[in-house]
Amino acid sequence: MQTEKRYTILKWITAGILIIHLVARLMFPTPSILIDLIGFNIVGLLSAVIAFNAPVISDRISAITIGMACSIWSMGSIFSTWNSFFELKIPESISDICYSLFYPLIFLGVIRSFTHKRSISALELLDSVIIAVGFTSVLAAFLLKPAMISFEGSAFSVFISILYPVGDIVLLAMVLVYVLLTPISIRSLLLAGGLLSFALSDLFFIWSSINSTYKFGSATDNGWILGLLLIAISLSYLSPESKFSDKISSYSATIALISSTCLLGVAALKPGYFPSFILLPGFITIALAFIRMSFALQEANTAATERALARTDELTGLPNRRRLISEIEEFVDKEGSLLLLDLDGFKPINDTYGHEIGDKVLKQVALRFDRALPHGAFLARLGGDEFGVLIEGLHESAIEIALALRATLSYPIHIDSNEILLGVSIGVAKNTGDADLLLRADTAMYKAKREGLGVCPL
Repeated sequence: MQTEKRYTILKWITAGILIIHLVARLMFPTPSILIDLIGFNIVGLLSAVIAFNAPVISDRISAITIGMACSIWSMGSIFSTWNSFFELKIPESISDICYSLFYPLIFLGVIRSFTHKRSISALELLDSVIIAVGFTSVLAAFLLKPAMISFEGSAFSVFISILYPVGDIVLLAMVLVYVLLTPISIRSLLLAGGLLSFALSDLFFIWSSINSTYKFGSATDNGWILGLLLIAISLSYLSPESKFSDKISSYSATIALISSTCLLGVAALKPGYFPSFILLPGFITIALAFIRMSFALQEANTAATERALARTDELTGLPNRRRLISEIEEFVDKEGSLLLLDLDGFKPINDTYGHEIGDKVLKQVALRFDRALPHGAFLARLGGDEFGVLIEGLHESAIEIALALRATLSYPIHIDSNEILLGVSIGVAKNTGDADLLLRADTAMYKAKREGLGVCPL
């Protein structure tokens, strides 16, 4: 409770600092270290603290990556602002790298915010990373060549210049997707508002810089830190059920993979068309895709194994009751019969020899039944000493098969030097297309056991 209270106080303090900073900036328009270097960037750093300490209702991957995005953007802002006040300059490339890393981190965090789950699977994480790395690098790469015709500077500096508007446009697209796929809630409003505030502020800054109208320390700069704060605060609210399904995520990852492959294909066909540094994200995307494929195959194999185990009797390896019921549902339009078999005299075997011997007896019984059945018959163990058989064909043939199954237990079963005799009572119910096939077979079986009939057709 105290932790929640401290967290709430931290959010209000940060919001208060943001408001005070905006008022101070309007009252004192002349740039100053206190307002522009300290006050401005402390909001971004506190937003990172808010994200890192988001309550457990948030996906931790989302909280961590958004916290890292706020931290690294604030560091870039500190380095950039430092150069405006001090003669000891920090290389601009450092702040450019910080700003550039912000986009894949915020993309990953926001993509994870689309989910209402608290945990994340390996496939979901890889999909998110592939989308974040693939889309941003590919879009910027294909815009690089035409941009170099209009902009001066090295390939890296031009790449960085076009990465920002590309990243902002992707952020705006994510706002649209998020609004369309997510029900309105406090979290969705805060997250969409934060993304919108940051992206529009950044695009306004780029437009103003191109037209030489940007003024350092203007009030519009607060849109950046307002966006970071809103995104961070959104993590403290529960995400509603979103239509953003695993399919959409995997489709987006596939598109990002195809785009990266095209990027490398163009680079192979036209050597030197792209700078070497631009190809690294493409290689990373494809490598992650192969890792994702291995995880997907592993999960598919695990799921298939679990499905098989859920419908298989562990002792005999035969299908279980659930599988038999499923087969009966598909048997409704076929001519045939259902046999239910219950062993006679099995309980004393468990009592006399123990359950280990009893299990071995059941395995031998299952083997004998299976050998006596014609091709195409479906044998299942329903539990305990009860078995079921589905047979297609005439009802008379099913009765003959029931007699053959009973005959398989006419001679002893030898287990660990023990000679064990068993019998079996069999109920045979003809399939009439009604839903009571299992009930009629059960009734016939109990009649056979009660009256000592051996086989009872119904």
